[in-house]
Amino acid sequence: MSHRRIPKRKAVLAGAGAAGIAAAAILLPHANASQSGSGSAARSNPKTMSAASAADLVSRLAPKLGEAFGGAYYDAAKQQIIINVVGDDSNVVNQINKAGAVARSVENSAGELKSAASTLAEKATIPGTAWSVDPKTNQILVTADRTVAGEKWNRLESTVKSLGGGMARIQKSAGEFKPFVSGGDAIFGGGARCSLGFNVTTQDGQPGFLTAGHCGVAAKQWSAEQNGAPIGTVQAATFPGDGDFSLVTYDDPATQAPSEVNVGGGQTVQITQAADAAVGQQVLRMGSTTGLKDGQVTGLNATVNYPEGTVTGLIQTNVCAEPGDSGGSLFTQDGNAIGLTSGGSGDCTSGGETFFQPVTTALAAVGAEIGAGGDAGAGNAGAGAGNGDAGNGDAGAGNGDAGAGNGDAGNGDAGAGNGDAGNGDAGNAGAGNAGGADAGDAGNGGEADNAGEAGNGDAAVNGGAHNAG
Repeated sequence: MSHRRIPKRKAVLAGAGAAGIAAAAILLPHANASQSGSGSAARSNPKTMSAASAADLVSRLAPKLGEAFGGAYYDAAKQQIIINVVGDDSNVVNQINKAGAVARSVENSAGELKSAASTLAEKATIPGTAWSVDPKTNQILVTADRTVAGEKWNRLESTVKSLGGGMARIQKSAGEFKPFVSGGDAIFGGGARCSLGFNVTTQDGQPGFLTAGHCGVAAKQWSAEQNGAPIGTVQAATFPGDGDFSLVTYDDPATQAPSEVNVGGGQTVQITQAADAAVGQQVLRMGSTTGLKDGQVTGLNATVNYPEGTVTGLIQTNVCAEPGDSGGSLFTQDGNAIGLTSGGSGDCTSGGETFFQPVTTALAAVGAEIGAGGDAGAGNAGAGAGNGDAGNGDAGAGNGDAGAGNGDAGNGDAGAGNGDAGNGDAGNAGAGNAGGADAGDAGNGGEADNAGEAGNGDAAVNGGAHNAG
């Protein structure tokens, strides 16, 4: 993606050469088809709300519903939250309706789905597989890439069947799951190229940024141009395991890090806060390889079995990505920081799946916050990336090309171009493309991700307080 950092002594343009937000908006009129799943809904004067508000409501309501809770998702077309309910307890339905949500009868509880996911982890942790809960179908969606064949496929299939009918289903991916490693522009370290995710302030007041964990374990120091002087040092990195995120602090403590994403064409999106994802929510991704792309969140709490190891707690999407996009920002048109690009399969031509590290859990783990010491991006100026309704989480898509060019090493801008450096509020940095765990992997040959399907389909929301993938 192409965020910007601006050292105090000098402002540098960090661009992505994107086609612009106007082009992005073209995809949005096709994003209003609400996807229906199994089950029946009992509606009683449901409230309209944004995806962020829906996620917050579910995090508060789910614990009160106990075993009756079967997951939730956001209907972006109607701006409503749908809550899955197991059983026929009228008190539960009334509680849901009173909160302004829509109750929907399903067979599988959230606890049963969680138990099934644990069985998959125990018996089918096979490289090239991934799974997440799909609340729209009230099942676990298991995805197998092209490397899963023969005995591996038989093992996966038998494990899914053992879960019982209606609990899980398998789909095949034409690509191969891997972190998006590439050599080229953006931020560089140890031969790897990655993208800045979001500018943050650490708990001791230092400026820094988040990026992918597989980037953080690939190199300790990162520069704004290949073989350039370091601009930041990795303080913490997680990959594989309980996430894919790292914290890098700027070596110059006077660095000013605006809380915004440069989406190309001289436009930026101000990032005002970190927020949890909701399935069906419309999101944007910025990367220096593929530019500005949009799509939908399709699953939460995803487990991905990369060749390097298993990563849990991710967000699954149909937003496409390619090598060099790793670590880049996943965000909403109205300025919420959602995720950091991890990896996936496919590319922006053939499609595939892309997974993201939730920003909320990364921030909690490293003890940082979006923006500059609590003053993250005052105002929403520049948040209009596309014609999507901010309340609905709809965001302009676009074919913005993240452009090439090397940022000024001294100023740490990853990616040159026409991006407006500006003096925006501290926050998201993120220029550059996904590097990967394989520090020496140059070139763009790796697999990339989903062809970003726009679509205001129903969005799922996790019952947990963070809805983290």
